[in-house]
Amino acid sequence: MRKRRKFGRVVLVLALIVGVVALVGYRNARADPVVPRLTVRLPGWPAGAAPVTVALLSDIHIGSPATDEDRLTRVVAQVNALRPDLVVIAGDFVAGHDPVKGRDYAARLTRPLAGLHARLGVVAVLGNHDHWTAPVEVRRALERAGITVLANQATARGPLAVIGIDDGFSGHADVGRALAAARGVPGARVVLTHTPDTTKQLPRGEAALLLAGHTHCGQAVLPLVGSLALHRYGEALYDPRYECGAVRDPGRLVLVTGGIGASLPLRYGAPPDLWLLTLGP
Repeated sequence: MRKRRKFGRVVLVLALIVGVVALVGYRNARADPVVPRLTVRLPGWPAGAAPVTVALLSDIHIGSPATDEDRLTRVVAQVNALRPDLVVIAGDFVAGHDPVKGRDYAARLTRPLAGLHARLGVVAVLGNHDHWTAPVEVRRALERAGITVLANQATARGPLAVIGIDDGFSGHADVGRALAAARGVPGARVVLTHTPDTTKQLPRGEAALLLAGHTHCGQAVLPLVGSLALHRYGEALYDPRYECGAVRDPGRLVLVTGGIGASLPLRYGAPPDLWLLTLGP
């Protein structure tokens, strides 16, 4: 009997620890994003053009317990308070792998994202979860919100030529097509894509800045262990060199945001973030 009671107490203590850890991780995942700031000097800046501020978001994952419409609306208000000239969103708007649920999740994007305000507009690319679920519906929901969605295309936004390369992780990137589309677009070149490893496909000298998401900055980064999100089902999700933050390659800066949401609603050591960049000559 004593052994049973002792065993019961041990199980109860372990259950409490697991519960507390899960609660902390859930609260971390739903927290307001932190806002790192960075100034980047770009070659090819149009003469006389003033610097611009760019807000970089990614990995909204609406439909996950980490992001509902209310939280996304709160994040949109946070972005608007920063008063960026341009907003760019690096994919994974919806959560999961189910096309039926994906269509439902996509419908929840339009109202919150329509509230984004930036004088040069909002530009986005799709991510792997968008392609795995409901890419057509996600694109339509974004367009209804006034967002320009690029798929291996380019667009001029003030002094910038934004090159949107579709998601490489799901096999939709076409770097050659995207660069060909950018040939007639004036401005300093910035690549927007979901998967940061796409930088390896870019010729040297093409675009001095690449903006990406996908990694969630590791999502759960533990002391002595490191990132728990680097591999899943035996598959490498990304090159660990591009896990998080500003990574300097020869001739290019790769900036990887941790994103504002999470497919699994737990974060440790990798808070949600959105970046505010000042780009200039």
